[in-house]
Amino acid sequence: MTVFHFFNCAILTFGPHAVYYSATPLSEYDTLWTSIRASIVYLVTSLVKLVCLATFLNVSESDTFDPYQELLKALFGFIDVAGLYFALTTHRNISQNHKFQSVGLGWAFADSVLHRLAPLWVGARGLEFTWDYILQGLEANANLVFSISLAAMGSLVWLRKNKPKTLIPIIYACAGIVATMPSITSYLRRGLGWHLPKVVGFELFSSLLIAFISWQLFVACQRPSN
Repeated sequence: MTVFHFFNCAILTFGPHAVYYSATPLSEYDTLWTSIRASIVYLVTSLVKLVCLATFLNVSESDTFDPYQELLKALFGFIDVAGLYFALTTHRNISQNHKFQSVGLGWAFADSVLHRLAPLWVGARGLEFTWDYILQGLEANANLVFSISLAAMGSLVWLRKNKPKTLIPIIYACAGIVATMPSITSYLRRGLGWHLPKVVGFELFSSLLIAFISWQLFVACQRPSN
């Protein structure tokens, strides 16, 4: 039963990445290497961010929300934006539509492997059933949507030259919100005391909202200007 629970949670966590790749045109246009490159870039930027966090952040024994520490975390979170810029602006032999999807997919998959594989392997095989690992799988799905949305925003900012000027502030604002989402969820957990189910529900709802907004912005930027 414990192994069955582990496989269920693992499929919920990593299965949507494979489904997204196979169910979209990404599998038809040889974008696997782009996703792998994005995963490698994510691992490198995570290492850089980890060094910065270990250098500049104080280790707190309490689980309270520290605005100064969270602000530093949010600033260091923009290291991911730099890595995303590198992943999007290299390997230019695929279209913009396929590039941001493959980069976002590889980015989200690497995040799930780095942050969720070990807890699943250690905890989901325990003797006692818990919903926490199922919720982590749902959280990974929300992160997949966030990553693809952030990659879409980045492609509009860095790759799309003839976008309407009125949409530029909205694109930057949405990209900033998605980039700081880890700090927002940290505030909900530690500042407001939200439990994991409520936080995951917020992440799922906000990921769908951000995905809808990014899709509308992407469509609007592709329309020919008058």
